[in-house]
Amino acid sequence: MTGPPEGGGPEDGGPYGRAVPEREAGSEDYTGAVYGSLLAASVVVGAGTLGKYPRVELVALLLGTGVVFWAAHVFSRLFGARMVRRLSWDVVRSTSKEERPIIKAAVPPAVAAAIAPLFGLGATGIAWLALAVALIGQVGWATLAASRAGASRRLMILAGVINLFLGLLIVLLKVGLQH
Repeated sequence: MTGPPEGGGPEDGGPYGRAVPEREAGSEDYTGAVYGSLLAASVVVGAGTLGKYPRVELVALLLGTGVVFWAAHVFSRLFGARMVRRLSWDVVRSTSKEERPIIKAAVPPAVAAAIAPLFGLGATGIAWLALAVALIGQVGWATLAASRAGASRRLMILAGVINLFLGLLIVLLKVGLQH
């Protein structure tokens, strides 16, 4: 047998032409936002004790980690899934834009950490506020994603509950690490 396996080749969008399905024009994918929010929560938990400037360090850690994970996702999509396609600057730009929600999800907890002193919070309070904002974002993005996908109210609630459960696991990890 010669030729590409059933499903066609690159010229007809078969398995060798498009390893990762493209989104329809105008559609939004909230996967990166949900993932980025969980990542931000994990960063807060993993930060442990920070140095002399905990607020600044946490903000830098959140944003820096978001950018690094964004770059890793862009790289993996470009060179993992698109290795069989010709790369162009348009493909790099569009892939970078599609993965941008990972960075965007780190911004609200970073802002929360930055403004925490306005509420009289110390280092521990800063971390808990940033963690709460990240978890609220995670649940919110998951619920919004389910809603935009046309899910029933029941599935939207399930998406929120599952993400709340994942967030609570992160909280338990933080509590366990502090004692």
